[in-house]
Amino acid sequence: MAIPALAAALAPAIGTLIDRLIPDVHEAGKAKAEIEAKLIEASLAANQAQTEINLQEAQHRSIFIAGWRPAVGWSCALGFAWVYIGHPVASWVLALSGNATPLPAIDTAPLTEMLLAMLGMAGLRSFEKMKGLTK
Repeated sequence: MAIPALAAALAPAIGTLIDRLIPDVHEAGKAKAEIEAKLIEASLAANQAQTEINLQEAQHRSIFIAGWRPAVGWSCALGFAWVYIGHPVASWVLALSGNATPLPAIDTAPLTEMLLAMLGMAGLRSFEKMKGLTK
């Protein structure tokens, strides 16, 4: 989310500003701690709100709302199936038939990033299940 990144980026700038505005080191430290606590609280609230949205989306009856994550997963799977199975087999068949037309290749870097992110989330879910944190 943008709020945690924004909070992390603002913290040093706010600390410098407080140092300039409040000459007392003890009071400046206290003010910095309060602002950092508020930034963390805002970040946690934003994460909780996103979690609630994700939960509502996942429970929705419409496939166009609840099904977008599985659709992305299947798209990654189909992309990798083409890259590692379909493309080599199709190229081989074309070469055997005497047709030297090269088939288009898919850049696997974006697919890999997306798949690893999705597998990471699945790994977290499995970890939660192993620890008994969820059903």
